[in-house]
Amino acid sequence: MATEEQDVPNDVDGKGKKVAKHDSGAADLEKVTDYVEETEISSQVISDAVQVVSHRRAKEASQKLERERELSKVKINKEDVDLIVHEMEISKQLAERTLREHKGNVVEALIELTN
Repeated sequence: MATEEQDVPNDVDGKGKKVAKHDSGAADLEKVTDYVEETEISSQVISDAVQVVSHRRAKEASQKLERERELSKVKINKEDVDLIVHEMEISKQLAERTLREHKGNVVEALIELTN
């Protein structure tokens, strides 16, 4: 029985050492962790950032719309579209788009679709 009672304090000491070991790890972690002071962001800064983002999105949308207008002006043959759809087994919209991007040149469109 005496040995059992002696084992209990040793376990407690062992746990105490483990706790101390973990405490030093936390202290080490605090040394390498960056601390940033919290600052309040003004509503003006937020609204400026939102305006910049919305302006950029509007600009990208207008560029995309302009690109679509340019592509829609390109004349393509229906036979070329059908040829690409049947040979490449792709959608008609993709075939038309690829042909328009290559100004109606079937060979260049097929080369791009195969690569």
